[in-house]
Amino acid sequence: MFSVSQDFAPPFKLISPFFILGSLFYLLSVIFLFFFSVEELSILDAKMLSFVHLFLLGFVMMVIFGAMAQLVPVVLEVGHFGVELFYAIWPLLGIGTIMMVFGFVAYPTLLPFGGTVVLISMMIFVMEIFLTIKKVQKFNLVITSMLLANIFLFFGIIFGLVMALGYAGMISVDIGALLRGHVFLVIIGYIVVTIMGLSVVLLPMFGLSHGFSKKPLEISLALVSFAVVFVAVSSLSGVVFLSYLGYLLSSVGILLYFYFIYTIYNTRARKEIDIYAKSLMFSYFSLIASLVLALFYFVDGYEMLLLASAWVLFFGFFTFVVTGHMYKIIPFLVWFERFSPLVGKQKVPMLADMLPQKSSSAQLVFGILGVLVVLAAILLKDETLLRAGASFLLMSALALVKGVFYMINYK
Repeated sequence: MFSVSQDFAPPFKLISPFFILGSLFYLLSVIFLFFFSVEELSILDAKMLSFVHLFLLGFVMMVIFGAMAQLVPVVLEVGHFGVELFYAIWPLLGIGTIMMVFGFVAYPTLLPFGGTVVLISMMIFVMEIFLTIKKVQKFNLVITSMLLANIFLFFGIIFGLVMALGYAGMISVDIGALLRGHVFLVIIGYIVVTIMGLSVVLLPMFGLSHGFSKKPLEISLALVSFAVVFVAVSSLSGVVFLSYLGYLLSSVGILLYFYFIYTIYNTRARKEIDIYAKSLMFSYFSLIASLVLALFYFVDGYEMLLLASAWVLFFGFFTFVVTGHMYKIIPFLVWFERFSPLVGKQKVPMLADMLPQKSSSAQLVFGILGVLVVLAAILLKDETLLRAGASFLLMSALALVKGVFYMINYK
């Protein structure tokens, strides 16, 4: 396992807004589902683009940025270059996300302005991470993955800003071509590569795994990184072959990553199947399901299969990877700041005591039901199932928000 030190950890008051806002944006994303009709579901529909950005920017990226604020200095064992910059990141990201959401559905002129605000927040984050990594004396697999992920994020937000200007009618660009590069750079290049890189730290730490080989992850990261580059170049050059090569390499790389996760699971010493383990199990099965649905789409060409693949990737994989880690990270951070100074002086709670058992279980069960029912609604184009699935997800989202506030305010 990698060594993990708390000596360079930033204060929790810096990180907590990211988790709070992330959970609230997730709730808003679920509420947004009630405004969809299965007949109007389409990848490039303005309402769909608004929904996707609300979910990815407001929930996934917000929580990842907060987690990275804590994990980067802890894993790298160096202090942040400018930790105070994170106080500017979450309000800018939140405001920019809201502006882009309204820009897609009602006011296109807001898009470039919202995109610029998001760009500023992400550039602050990327530059701060780059300058923090620069202080590291020796690179390892985790640092390499962070470096690659942030390079991809940098180019991804540039693609996104150009697309926003084109969508608002300010410049003339091929939005469809740039979309492939934007999606791969941000979703696969940043989010997936970040998750893959941190897996080698977080999963062994929480599962007490030893003796596994990191070679499958090294190959997986290389394949996925080349895939992102190929698809980005294809979106600029129009060479379609590079896109399909990128799709193939990313699929093989993700399957290798799944094998790596399986080896960690088999070598773990902690056998308890808690809310964290259950969340990750569903998330990784969702990842495989997403790949299978994408394969069927390329064979059949039916757009609903592509939508179903994206749905399972977003709400099955991303959501449960993020929420599962929130149930581990938030209690630990609260305990470390609030209770660790009291150890040996008075009775302090265990981490398990700080986990909201009922709300976390409700979030898991209703969330899984919601993902599966909405998946059926997409494939069958059934309006009733869509409303039922959204209702399950609403109960799950409310349970998550309640759980986050419970853990943050634990006394």
